[in-house]
Amino acid sequence: MTTVSPDTGVGPLLRGWRELRRISQLDLALRADSSARHISFIETGRSRPSEEMVLRLAEHLDIPVRERNALLVVAGYAPRYPQTPLDDPAMASVREGLDRLLAGYEPYPALVVDGTYDVVAANRGIALLMEGVPEELLVPPLNAMRITLHPAGLAPRILNLPEWRADLLAQMERQIALVRSPELRTLYEEVAAYPVEDRGAGTGDGDGDGVGAGTDAEVGGRSRERTPSFALPLVIEHGGRVLSFIASIATFNTPMDVTVAELAIETFLPADRETAAYLRERLP
Repeated sequence: MTTVSPDTGVGPLLRGWRELRRISQLDLALRADSSARHISFIETGRSRPSEEMVLRLAEHLDIPVRERNALLVVAGYAPRYPQTPLDDPAMASVREGLDRLLAGYEPYPALVVDGTYDVVAANRGIALLMEGVPEELLVPPLNAMRITLHPAGLAPRILNLPEWRADLLAQMERQIALVRSPELRTLYEEVAAYPVEDRGAGTGDGDGDGVGAGTDAEVGGRSRERTPSFALPLVIEHGGRVLSFIASIATFNTPMDVTVAELAIETFLPADRETAAYLRERLP
């Protein structure tokens, strides 16, 4: 896993980000309206970038907002982006907007997590899926990764756990490569160490494609249609039913606050008619 080394100068840090993004000095210069020579001088410490240049390069390198603050400090400038707690009165409109979005997505599950996957908001669809999870895992702050992958959490009910677990861990690895977060690294090491039981997923059709290619299962005594193969589904048992979801993640566009930049809205779209009907029945 590649990480950006926390070197002592802004030049090496910017070079690390450029190499992580696999962008040449010339390409970065063209994007930032500069020259390859100037980019080289910045990276080697021969030239001190202005505050505007640091921010411009950070934008074109798609550096997370928290890390942009770190670059500014290393370069000798004040942080540009505040980190406002979500419960601050100034964030009231953000909280209200998120609550409306989650409620509007019902009966389908949706939640909002922060940069370490702590759940900051969730709707009734998520509460339904978490029925039966032990109380000790539901003590605030709830952590989405821990609840999903813990052997006493949702993991025993996820019928394609090996595939879903691998996808979640890869997601965390990509995030760790972008932000220096000891909390996120500790969480990753914890959930990656959880034992895994491969239960399979339904009867299948014998073609060896596995869950990613769709599965057949019995739902309420009826044959279930195959799950589409356009994305890896979350296949989970609930109340004797097999439910299938396709997950998507949304973030805020051009955030100007560290807290807002690290919020992610995850929604679960029913992957078949049976799942959609079951949720409408349970959460009218």
